[in-house]
Amino acid sequence: MRPLSRARTVVWNDDERRLRLPIRLVLTVVVFGLLAGATMLGIGALGVSLPEGATALALTGLGSLAIVTVGCAVVARTIDRRRFDDYGLRIDREWWIDCGFGLALGALLQAAIFLVGWAAGWYVPSGTFVSTGGFAGAFAGVLALFLAVGIYEELLIRGWLLSNLAEGLRFAGDRLAVGVAVAVSSGVFGVLHATNPNATALSTAIIGLAGVFLALGYVLTGELAIPIGIHVTWNFAQGAVFGFSVSGISIPATVIETQVVGPAVLSGGRFGPEGGVLGLCGILVGCVAIAWWVDRRTGGLRIHPSVLAPDTVTDASGSGTDADPNAEA
Repeated sequence: MRPLSRARTVVWNDDERRLRLPIRLVLTVVVFGLLAGATMLGIGALGVSLPEGATALALTGLGSLAIVTVGCAVVARTIDRRRFDDYGLRIDREWWIDCGFGLALGALLQAAIFLVGWAAGWYVPSGTFVSTGGFAGAFAGVLALFLAVGIYEELLIRGWLLSNLAEGLRFAGDRLAVGVAVAVSSGVFGVLHATNPNATALSTAIIGLAGVFLALGYVLTGELAIPIGIHVTWNFAQGAVFGFSVSGISIPATVIETQVVGPAVLSGGRFGPEGGVLGLCGILVGCVAIAWWVDRRTGGLRIHPSVLAPDTVTDASGSGTDADPNAEA
């Protein structure tokens, strides 16, 4: 093989007609960095002063959603060479049914965590409809924040990162490829929360396990419906209904104000339930619930093929084809 041809195969996958995984990952980081930088420069150039409180949280969440959505759309078409909806967003009736399950599950798990902690004396309700400023406006702002966070974190961590890692490792076998992809993407998810207020080594580990919990629904269905649903209501119920900190962040409006007085290792302390054993138990129960739901809906538990074989775009019209699952990315 000629040196030039050898060098080309290092960076280019002829079977998929796109760049290889390491190059795609680096270029994607560059794209998101440029988008975030351009956004900050634009805000600075316009002299826009950001509001405070729930409005600031909502705008931050919606702004991040816009950056991630635009970034993933650009990356999908120009770097990953795939359809944007191949990131787990093939939205149809079945997608919405799964999303509804995820929404219900996230809320129910947080309700169970609150009730168990209350019964144990670790959580003490101390007020209702508490907010900084008007309750309705603050509550709406928090809802907007968690809707945005639930969508953009799942799109980025599960839809883009997990998928690319699984595709790049599939030459090692489906189970190993997906297992490593879930582990790495969940580790990244945990590390991204490691600098949050009141974070600990335990909270970072549990957030990483929450990444596995969220990845499970994606790996088994090939869609982000279940993880998006869970992510939205898990956070929203945790902060805006039961009054906990959400991954260490205090929420400016809540239906029930809760004082956390139990041992931090069990209750989660000032980080919120995700920082303690109660949150971990909720995650484990959630994994069982997802497995039950998918088995009931599909008649079995298996890795969904779309997680391993991208619907790559092969021509200017945007039409695509599934990549060879045995090709080395």
